[in-house]
Amino acid sequence: MKHFFAFAFIIFFASTSIAQNKQIDSPTVNTTKKLLVVDAACGECQFKMKGSGCNLAVRIYGKDYFVDGTSIDDHGD
Repeated sequence: MKHFFAFAFIIFFASTSIAQNKQIDSPTVNTTKKLLVVDAACGECQFKMKGSGCNLAVRIYGKDYFVDGTSIDDHGD
């Protein structure tokens, strides 16, 4: 009987620890800002921008911009 209660306690504890809210660790979303879907790629290779090396760039409403503070390698290949 002791084993049954120990097993039931472990199952209860495990199930409540798994059921925790995962939203706590995620950043909050600012719903007041408009979201845009943009093209992101190497500015020199894909957008034919002037520069040296592979630099991350985005295209917003048909206009190309280099991205400061991050590199193209920070976002995968």
